[in-house]
Amino acid sequence: MRKFSSQAVFSLVVLSFVVTGCSQVRTLQARMAFREANGLYQGQEWKEAVQKYEEVIAANPTDPQLLTAYFFLGNSYDNMYRPGRTDDPANDALLAKAIDNYKLATERIQDNPQIRTLALQYLVAAYGPDKLNDPSQAEPLLKQMIDQDPMEAPNYVLLSRLYEDAGDYENAEAALVKAREMRPTDPVVYTTLAAYYDRQGNFDKLVEALEARVAQEPNNPEAHYTIATYYFNKASRDFSLTDAEKGKYAQAGVAATDKALAINKDYMEALIFKNLLLRVQATIERNVGRQQALLKEADQLRNRAEELRKLKAAGLPG
Repeated sequence: MRKFSSQAVFSLVVLSFVVTGCSQVRTLQARMAFREANGLYQGQEWKEAVQKYEEVIAANPTDPQLLTAYFFLGNSYDNMYRPGRTDDPANDALLAKAIDNYKLATERIQDNPQIRTLALQYLVAAYGPDKLNDPSQAEPLLKQMIDQDPMEAPNYVLLSRLYEDAGDYENAEAALVKAREMRPTDPVVYTTLAAYYDRQGNFDKLVEALEARVAQEPNNPEAHYTIATYYFNKASRDFSLTDAEKGKYAQAGVAATDKALAINKDYMEALIFKNLLLRVQATIERNVGRQQALLKEADQLRNRAEELRKLKAAGLPG
């Protein structure tokens, strides 16, 4: 067995302390720089923040407490980027650096899922129509986000919008339906699905989505009121409708507002829309007496809504 002199052992010990000490100093310096960088970031001093975050990463690229620097560095570059500025290599380079650091953030950050998810979301946005407009790059990232957290409904919405913008309506709808399956009690998934059907001009499916939401929360007046707003839009803005069809949609809207008002008689928005729907009915009513009755009731609802608005503005109970 080889023996070491006491002097050699002493030298090794001293060297280890020197190396450890230098490492600790670098870590301390990196963390101090990180705090300074975060202050610059909060102050929206993007150029200065970039320099400081670069310094942090160069000093200690593996410290678990500093890995979020990759996201903030990428986002600082992203904020410096100016969409729509063509034929500007310097501007394009800012987005490229943002993307590089977002990718590093998604790869290296493990103990901060919130920041890691943000990095993925901003990375998806970098490939969106306002920037690189490359959906082929965004799709796998969104699927990755869904795989990581299948209960996060906004990721399905982003994927759906990606498909919709690309004209892939079948997959756009499927993504939103999947969101509903994963979060059946979340009202937002139903209203988002309804808004999608509204953009597609599919009124029957729109109403079906909103009625499914009502089934989840039947005692929420806002759920019934939301249906009424779509019926009003259909009855008042679809000029292809016959008077009979317009009347049918207006009556369905009135019924929806009645359900909302049965839950909360002072629901101001429902009062306003019932007033509007009654006026739609009045425009197609041929019986003068019935028409005047509709307008009288509409005026009463409008006046009550205005009274509630004034009381609310004054901080008084209705």
